Amino acid sequence: MIEIKLFKKVDLSKYTFIEGFPGIGLVGPMAISYIIDKMGLDYVGYMESTDFPPLISVHDTRPMPPIRVYVSQKYRIVTIFAEFAVPLELVYDMTNAVYGFITNNKISGIFSISGIPVLSSTGMNSAMVVASRDNELKLALKVGLKPIKEGVATGITALLLKRSALDGFPDTSIMVPLDQSMANPKYAKVAIEALNSLLGLGIDTEELAKEAKEMEEKLKELMKRHAETHESYKKAIDEGPSMYA
Repeated sequence: MIEIKLFKKVDLSKYTFIEGFPGIGLVGPMAISYIIDKMGLDYVGYMESTDFPPLISVHDTRPMPPIRVYVSQKYRIVTIFAEFAVPLELVYDMTNAVYGFITNNKISGIFSISGIPVLSSTGMNSAMVVASRDNELKLALKVGLKPIKEGVATGITALLLKRSALDGFPDTSIMVPLDQSMANPKYAKVAIEALNSLLGLGIDTEELAKEAKEMEEKLKELMKRHAETHESYKKAIDEGPSMYA
């Protein structure tokens, strides 16, 4: 069983949920980490399960769960930051926990960040989109995102999108075309700028290249260590959530 536990009481009604679980190119974690830092989000909770590896993360001498919940009351956003790739056998349970958290707290909508492996570098500076409803798709196209007309998706992002489409719940999936052989902060920058356009957050991305590069190395090291605790983590990191376009 996977639970999301809040140790600070926060009314999340009508907040926007942003997720970027680890996947190809580490676009989601790099973007989420930068958003947390630049917007000053508060650490308010964590995810817990006996199926998670027996580990903690240490940041600035402070021991912390490797999957944490952050919020901004000023901007009315809530996000989950994960420091290990979710093993394939836990994807459904993780999705159910996240979607239940969203609906139980009356959160107004979902924005996901992930990468799409592409064969050509053409278009890598533009985000692409899939949305659960026409209204969200029209808004994304209006601000310059490109639609994905055909494809196959996997992972938590894909299952959240499926649940949202079936329920008629707002879900916008921002996908950044990338070279999957390398992680690059520019991909996170593309994702954040798309979020800025959609949500009017005004996040300054000028320092992202330097800071995200440092975070990329830390995340790679963390995930490598976490993967060593169970073979399935290696498989999850290699495959990850993906979509072709």
